[in-house]
Amino acid sequence: MPSLAYYRRIFSAYVLGGKSHLTFWHETPTENPNAAPGELGEYYMLFAEKADYRGAYDPSGIPQLDYHGDIGLQYNPIAIAQFGLGNYNLWRRTADPERRKKFFLIADWLAANLEPNAHGLAVWNHHFNWEYRDPLKAPWYSALAQGQGISLLVRAHKESGDSRYLDAARQAFASFQRPIDQGGVAFTDESGDLWFEEYIVSPPTHILNGFIWALWGVYDYFLATRDHSAHELFSRGVRTLLHNLDRYDLGFWSLYEQSGTRLPMVASRFYHQLHIVQLRVMHRLTGEEAFARVADRWENYARSRTNRTRALCYKSAFKLCYY
Repeated sequence: MPSLAYYRRIFSAYVLGGKSHLTFWHETPTENPNAAPGELGEYYMLFAEKADYRGAYDPSGIPQLDYHGDIGLQYNPIAIAQFGLGNYNLWRRTADPERRKKFFLIADWLAANLEPNAHGLAVWNHHFNWEYRDPLKAPWYSALAQGQGISLLVRAHKESGDSRYLDAARQAFASFQRPIDQGGVAFTDESGDLWFEEYIVSPPTHILNGFIWALWGVYDYFLATRDHSAHELFSRGVRTLLHNLDRYDLGFWSLYEQSGTRLPMVASRFYHQLHIVQLRVMHRLTGEEAFARVADRWENYARSRTNRTRALCYKSAFKLCYY
């Protein structure tokens, strides 16, 4: 069961409206129309509000998230990468030197903060415990962090020509080539489908948004290097999505993950909208019409007040039973 501190953090963020890590995450998901498929240009989502994060920063200007309680201020590599990608998009649009400075500040932090895990693979660690179905004990790593760190670093290399950034991206990419039991972030299920896991737990939960964001990192690595193994991993991930999207469809809302619990973990309204945006990006990157069809269907779900209420009830019941 989660600790009392966990419930205090949630109460502070949702009920009292206090600033917390949730302040950063819950920007309205927005597709970036300037991101062109097949080109290593602007990132696929805007992250404009995240680029102007109004929370805590360390003395060097690296954003930190406030988890309150026994966790407090922490570096979260996913948030740091998204902050950097948001500033990259704005720099590309405005040529503002301050945006460029922030982008490369994050690139330098990512290159400097890769750490070897127990199997010797380079990862961006979270140095705090996290409450999930199985508690994540520090230090823990994530395919989502690996993917978004790579997406930023290959852009930094493209813009600067500095080999440090590509070397760091190459080190991080190795985690996608190795299964979880060998220190990587990849899991192949009994059907042969390849997943990249946001949270490394057993059995895996296949969190949808984290898998898709991780896939974009693999895609960007291929664009930067033309590495055929990256192309193959991305293609396999696309096939996994196409084979399994129906499993995330409740007929009135989307699922957050494949929790394996009697009650399904329904996506919050925020994550449902994020899924829609991510599927529209997947359609643009791959041309697969199934992604657009599912995005349209899930968007229709969200227009219904009855569906929104039903999803909230399911979500609340899941939290009460399992968290």
